[in-house]
Amino acid sequence: MTKLDERTIANMDFVLEETRRVLRHGGDHERRRFIARKLKLSARKGNVTLGGLRTVADSALKN
Repeated sequence: MTKLDERTIANMDFVLEETRRVLRHGGDHERRRFIARKLKLSARKGNVTLGGLRTVADSALKN
């Protein structure tokens, strides 16, 4: 696994916060954790841009 740099972690946090805002009452813990896991897996594969991470989060919201 690739270690994530500070910028990537900041992007993941930002996207997760954006996503939380569209969930009713911020979503439950399990839903947020599911989305965070998807973001982390994608970032470790090299998808580290805000746009790319937003796409992953949007896809996770649909599951």
